[in-house]
Amino acid sequence: MGGQAKIDYGVRRLRPTTPAFDRLKEESRLEGYWMLVRLGDGWASGRDKFLKRGEALFGAWHGAELAGVCGLNIDPYFEGRDHGRVRHLFVSARHRRAGLGRMLVETVIDRARQYFTVLNTRAPREAFAFYERLGFERVEAEEFVTHRMVFGKGS
Repeated sequence: MGGQAKIDYGVRRLRPTTPAFDRLKEESRLEGYWMLVRLGDGWASGRDKFLKRGEALFGAWHGAELAGVCGLNIDPYFEGRDHGRVRHLFVSARHRRAGLGRMLVETVIDRARQYFTVLNTRAPREAFAFYERLGFERVEAEEFVTHRMVFGKGS
């Protein structure tokens, strides 16, 4: 194969109940990541269906293939409803390094701006630079937050 062709992706709301989600969940599990297993379990049990004010779950599609997932929840580690949280970001190995993670997180940021004053995440160390390139600030002394984006003061 010569140069890498530009792949078109579509980002839209996702219900994690499809065979396409199951395939991506299995890929993540085989890589040792459990976020999509937790996402599927939370959805199936009704614990987290991304239905509260501001919440959303997004999938990035390449045709009929689900190439990536990212969600936005009200942050359960904070009182009140003004903190959002990036949840369950995962991109299929076949689609990494194509800007898909950025596209998904930017979709979450755009939505979070409308509903929250702050957006938090707890990222694995290997993702710190990724979040910092997107404009998140490093947080040092909080157990459940490694990075934060502040949108505005007051609510």
